[in-house]
Amino acid sequence: MAITHNEQVEHWQPEQVKIIGDRAIRFRDVCVHEIRMGDVEDPDLMVAEPIWKWQQSDAGQFIMEHAEDKPYWTRSIDPHTYGHLYRIVARLSEQNETFWKLKWGNK
Repeated sequence: MAITHNEQVEHWQPEQVKIIGDRAIRFRDVCVHEIRMGDVEDPDLMVAEPIWKWQQSDAGQFIMEHAEDKPYWTRSIDPHTYGHLYRIVARLSEQNETFWKLKWGNK
């Protein structure tokens, strides 16, 4: 399952609690990776390789496997470099978010 499109802000959903079995599970959108891209002619095309490489990493494979919905990316202006800042966002359960943050959150 590849991240192939930009949903921008329309895809974002507020935090949600679902009852699964006899447990209340919290789900929310989490920024799981950031990519800084310089000022290039077609940044969406140029960011494809770094996104693909991230998807092949352990952290990327975990997110692709455990995200509630298909992860999406957003693009904004990077005020530090005047380039572009891409964020990969995934909807995770509280348990998967905690595991991800403990293992890969500071990288």
